[in-house]
Amino acid sequence: MYRFLASTRWLGWLLLVCIFAAACVGLGKWQMNRLDEARAANDLVKANYDAPALDFQQARPFFSTLPEDRAWTPVDMKGSYLPEDTRIVRNRTTNGQPGYEVLVPFQTDEGTRVIIDRGWLPIGDDSAGRPDVIPAPPKGQVDITARLKVGEPAVRRSAPKGQVASIELPALEEDLGYPIATGAYGVIADEKPSPATAPTALERPSIDEGNHLSYSLQWFAFGVLSFIGLGYAARQQARLNREDAQEAAEAAAAGTDVVHSAYRAPRQRTHRRKGNEPTDEELEDAYLDRFEDQAHH
Repeated sequence: MYRFLASTRWLGWLLLVCIFAAACVGLGKWQMNRLDEARAANDLVKANYDAPALDFQQARPFFSTLPEDRAWTPVDMKGSYLPEDTRIVRNRTTNGQPGYEVLVPFQTDEGTRVIIDRGWLPIGDDSAGRPDVIPAPPKGQVDITARLKVGEPAVRRSAPKGQVASIELPALEEDLGYPIATGAYGVIADEKPSPATAPTALERPSIDEGNHLSYSLQWFAFGVLSFIGLGYAARQQARLNREDAQEAAEAAAAGTDVVHSAYRAPRQRTHRRKGNEPTDEELEDAYLDRFEDQAHH
């Protein structure tokens, strides 16, 4: 009944289903990997974001190379801002609103210059492409606490003078024209003395795993369903073959021919009347055949 499965056509369908299922498994594993990455990032936020701050001497190596497990570590620093070298980062959103982030170099008492992200500003109303006002940082000696982040990759976008397209620390160092720490920068958490006005503090990182688990399970399910679909199609084909074989046997016993189609829709069987008289359907077919022959001649 299922010998047709060894045909070239059905083996080809099996190969296509196997390829599709393999792709689904690959996509499912990719989503699981993204889930693992999201969980690891969440664990870092939970472990480091509210941890006690390190002093600058303890954290100094992190500004050269920031280990992955040290992201969001708070660091206390003493020094002064360099407001004349302020840069703003384009295309930043907070609570779904577009705007900018404000970067200001901070020179520590130890002489190291560190980039500090002081927060977010909305798009300006007075002039397009820049905020209306950039609040100045505190003057003179300042005590700050900042959480460490690794720099961002380069993007293929230009920016007007005084602005940058991403927090790419080596490019920012070149733009400023003097050495800065390129292994990490700081997101401001606290400033003393506090300024009268300041940019909006950046949002706490979201602790969210996303939809990766459900997407992964969906891909795995699609792979399984593809084999179920192939099995269903094979069962339907076997049923059609069985019906064709039965009709062929009936036609052979009646001395008539029957045309088989491997992909035909199921059709109702016709039963001969008593005395082996033709059915109404057969009479109609015979009439149509004679009509077509007359039309051709």
